[in-house]
Amino acid sequence: MKATPKRAAKLAKLRTQEFDLVVIGGGITGAGVALDAASRGLEVLLVERNDFASGTSSKSTKLIHGGLRYLKNLEIGLVREVGQERAVVHDIAPHLVRPEKMLLPLVEGGSLGKLTTSMALWVYDFLADVEGDDKRVMLTKEETMDYEPLVRKDILTGGGFYAEYRTDDARLTIENVKTAEHHGATALNYTEATDFVYDDDGIISAVVCHDRFTDEKITVKTKHVISCTGPWVDELRGVDRSMTDRHVFLSKGVHIVVSRERLPLQHAVYFDVEDGRMFFAIPRLRCTYIGTTDTAYKGDPDAIPTYKEDVEYILKGTNAIFPSVNLKIDDVESSWAGVRPLIFEEGKDASEMSRKDEIFESKSGLLSIAGGKLTGYRKMAERVVDRVGDQMKERGEKLKDTHTKDIYLTGGPFQDFAAVLTYEKEIAAQLEAASLAPDRAAYLVSNYGKQSPVIIQEALKRSEGTDVARLACAEAAWCIENELTLYPIDWVERRSGRLYFDMPSIAPVLDEVLAVFADAYQYTEEDLAAERAKVEAAIKWVSTFEAAPEGTVVHEV
Repeated sequence: MKATPKRAAKLAKLRTQEFDLVVIGGGITGAGVALDAASRGLEVLLVERNDFASGTSSKSTKLIHGGLRYLKNLEIGLVREVGQERAVVHDIAPHLVRPEKMLLPLVEGGSLGKLTTSMALWVYDFLADVEGDDKRVMLTKEETMDYEPLVRKDILTGGGFYAEYRTDDARLTIENVKTAEHHGATALNYTEATDFVYDDDGIISAVVCHDRFTDEKITVKTKHVISCTGPWVDELRGVDRSMTDRHVFLSKGVHIVVSRERLPLQHAVYFDVEDGRMFFAIPRLRCTYIGTTDTAYKGDPDAIPTYKEDVEYILKGTNAIFPSVNLKIDDVESSWAGVRPLIFEEGKDASEMSRKDEIFESKSGLLSIAGGKLTGYRKMAERVVDRVGDQMKERGEKLKDTHTKDIYLTGGPFQDFAAVLTYEKEIAAQLEAASLAPDRAAYLVSNYGKQSPVIIQEALKRSEGTDVARLACAEAAWCIENELTLYPIDWVERRSGRLYFDMPSIAPVLDEVLAVFADAYQYTEEDLAAERAKVEAAIKWVSTFEAAPEGTVVHEV
């Protein structure tokens, strides 16, 4: 395989330039940090050892939400900050961060009663400055049944109806990376930071990187380093010899995906499970996904399994609140399992630990940030880049103030969500005129926003194959050119989201998409076979479920 000219040019830059800041870790936090720092005028390099968003940042519940349940732990500051951030992230990318009304059924014996729910949702709205039609509404039993006919009726006592936002976490990460590059940052995936170089005062002066695509070792000069490596943050602190008693605790969360036909919800639902947890069931285009679990995890963060028991646990809780659907394990099309990198707190189990972020600063100057929530990524980035500003003051330099709340992510801008819906109709018309599957309009706009027409034009240049295959190949080619997509699995899983949300759409276009990558990266026959095997292995990994090894804690009861 051969690197594209764009990637080769970036690698050449690493060999010759000194950066103001190297950001290690290409999840949502690292992407947010790269954008924040680059938009303040710093020369930034972002490196990720796998693909962007390949860890926790593609395996969340995919909600930009305030964390209603954190009110129980009296984390008022956290709820206020992320509650207010929902509106900011929606404003800068409404095609990606979409309004999602949430129904909270109240049931006999549930964790929340009518009065406590009403008060909690009122406080939730107050902390998040929610206004107008998005304010919470309390429902009678009959109104709740009207909103969601599938909810179990014999134990239903009423409900709450409130506003959240749904996203695709991987797409949100990718668009932050691209927007950072538009502000001058350099971003490289499959480039691993393996070691540090120190000056005579013990301060990091360079980061040793291994480009896994070309198998090249490059020492990158830099003035500052931020580690945003999530589950691996303690690993790099170990390399820096700066570990302390404060460390990361990994909590595993599992989600499953069924077709919308099998669980045809009218709204997202946040519901009680008999052991005291609560699940989300969230409709998304042709599917509905359900989760999540919250258990201690001590295995490999690069390969987090979904066990049969995980699936059965989620199905049991779902069938208890939606008994008429009677979901079975064979209904599960896909799944994902990720780990939350929480800050360890003695005496607390996984579900009780705070979701607050924390910054660690070593004597070498290394800044490491961990914890936090997807919703709060922008504020986390602001805080840790401000700490870079503190380090700059010691050199007599000054850092500009952040302004990322006013920076539209690539794919926009849109005036509001109504404009997004209008745009979807325009894209549907373009697809229909081109004989290219107009039903893919909502998918294209939710993934790529105003970048969609370029993909359609690329598809029109292709004369062979079905309309669906032509569009998929155009999409893949565009992602290779514009989204640092190195391997077919990058596109299948994180750029298109098909591995999770549209599994049936993969097989009909896989041969053609593989050919696009083969042409772009000059695959040999062996390369082509290897990349096909990676996709097939990923499909098996997310759709087949083995029993957990004996002694494994699958979920906490």
